[in-house]
Amino acid sequence: MEMITLNGSPHPIAEPTPLPALLEALGLAGKPVVVELNQSALFPRDHPATLIHPGDRLEIITLAAGG
Repeated sequence: MEMITLNGSPHPIAEPTPLPALLEALGLAGKPVVVELNQSALFPRDHPATLIHPGDRLEIITLAAGG
């Protein structure tokens, strides 16, 4: 099985996967997140058209309100 690096750790990926599908699999669909793909930040509007490929480096940061 192929791998990506997700937040610094290996994560299996079977084939190129749409970013929204990966976020859903991680339980992050619909949540406010910042995504960096191969050291480039992605705009939320670009998420639907973004494919994650084996070997990619992905950082996902969840945003939380607080006070």
